[in-house]
Amino acid sequence: MRKSTLLSTEDYWAIWIGSFLLLSTLLFFFLGPYADLKEEIDSYEGALLLENERAPFRTIEWYETSRALSDTKASSHPLGKFLKNATTKPATWKTNPVVAFYRIETEPPQSLTADIQEKRDMVEQSREEAGIAQELATQEDFKNDGLNQSAMAAIEEWQVELREYDSINNKARTSSFNKLPWIIGLMLFLGFCFAIGSTFLGQRFGRFFKGFIYVFLVGLLAYLLGAQSNMKAIGFGYAAWAILLGLLISNTMGTPQWVKPALSTEFYIKTGLVILGAEILLSKILAIGLPGIFVAWIVTPVVLVTTYWFGQKILKISSKTLNMTVSADMSVCGVSAAVATAAACKATKEELTVAIGLSMIFTSVMMIVMPAFINSVGIPEILGGAWIGGTIDATGAVVAAGAFLGEKALSVAATIKMIQNVLIGAIAFGVAVYFATRVEKTGDVRVGKDEIWKRFPKFILGFLGASIIFSLIYVSLGNHLAYSMIDQGVIGTFSKNIRGWLFCLAFVSIGLSINFADLRSHFTGGKPLILYLCGQALNLCLTLLMAYIMFYLVFPQITASI
Repeated sequence: MRKSTLLSTEDYWAIWIGSFLLLSTLLFFFLGPYADLKEEIDSYEGALLLENERAPFRTIEWYETSRALSDTKASSHPLGKFLKNATTKPATWKTNPVVAFYRIETEPPQSLTADIQEKRDMVEQSREEAGIAQELATQEDFKNDGLNQSAMAAIEEWQVELREYDSINNKARTSSFNKLPWIIGLMLFLGFCFAIGSTFLGQRFGRFFKGFIYVFLVGLLAYLLGAQSNMKAIGFGYAAWAILLGLLISNTMGTPQWVKPALSTEFYIKTGLVILGAEILLSKILAIGLPGIFVAWIVTPVVLVTTYWFGQKILKISSKTLNMTVSADMSVCGVSAAVATAAACKATKEELTVAIGLSMIFTSVMMIVMPAFINSVGIPEILGGAWIGGTIDATGAVVAAGAFLGEKALSVAATIKMIQNVLIGAIAFGVAVYFATRVEKTGDVRVGKDEIWKRFPKFILGFLGASIIFSLIYVSLGNHLAYSMIDQGVIGTFSKNIRGWLFCLAFVSIGLSINFADLRSHFTGGKPLILYLCGQALNLCLTLLMAYIMFYLVFPQITASI
């Protein structure tokens, strides 16, 4: 009996797993802290409205109520704390890696304790002075501008002292924890989820689960090394370590055969991107999407056609199918586009291997070199993310490179790459029609909407669905309750952490899958390599130019809002 594509396709399983994790967490929060949080927040919001009506400036009571409102978070609820612990990662450490997993609460140094007490006294004094100034303004019914200005200045001075106190006090806080049991539980839970999905995709449950443990442990080591304080200071985080550790293992001792069933790079990254949809609200997608469409949908076809023409007219590559496969691989989105285009133009398996090999080599180089170059020359984070999203081939590598630059760059890069991924179906359709009518000249073209749908990356539907659902929930809850329930609840305690782990697993899988000795032959043979280099050079230049024009000249207001 033929299995439904809903249960036998990786893209759909990425949607099922990602949706299960998000929706179950959302349900837990609504059944748990929602009612209490709503009551507290409604009370604080009412108090803020009264203070706004009472005085022409923000009073002491306004600031104290606002502080209490901002401290009302779902992450402080027992459920929030449980989810945060359940998705935890190694803590920052300097010289002893054990403290990344286990730490006992200690008293702060005596000198720091003295500083905290001194600053607390200053806060209390400035609070008292602000109270006196505000009382004088109140006695004049806030009609004396001089007294109002004095009160505002005193209150601002109190706020400055309070922020400084918070900064010192937060540094002194050291809580005890034991992360190892939680991390082991997370490993078993994720292994179980993906092993079930992989079983439907043709893998044996036990073989996948055993390999997954290996991949997870390498990812845990990557997180540990990335949490070292000096590494964090220079921006060398878990993503770089995950890839480097994977490459080191693959190109020295070799990736064990029993691990390879769990090297599901795209499966992990697609699931992570579905979860990312909850963090990128629809308004942001539509905002990024407007300039992103120009970056992805105009540059990509231009680069594809130009590179193919260059291969035929200048390099005179004898195989048109090889030329087209390499051109699509480089200009669209790597392996997925290469596979779709190879099928559309009927390229040979060997030609597809050459295209994929070149893509893997340059992807592994670009995802490390591009962020380093962007940081070294001072390219803005959003522009850098757009440049990465439009040029690096694989979705997983795009996310890895974007993560090097920051959260904004990651969001922009991932969104533009997914906008670009939508072109897979259209490109495959166009290539099929072109080869059937112009190259093969069969006159029998049977490519339609079914073929486009077949090539369409379905996981994007999960990303968009998560974004739409969470956007609607965010709007319906209102800013403060949404911030507490979503930003500091589902996202702050769960989705960001679980997404980080999934991306880490994907980066480890990338490294463990690449053996430079096996791919060395793709640097020889001349013309395919030259084609890729020249096409990518054009892609880099046009994408950077288009991204700058769209994000900084045509739509600067969108860039400012990201």
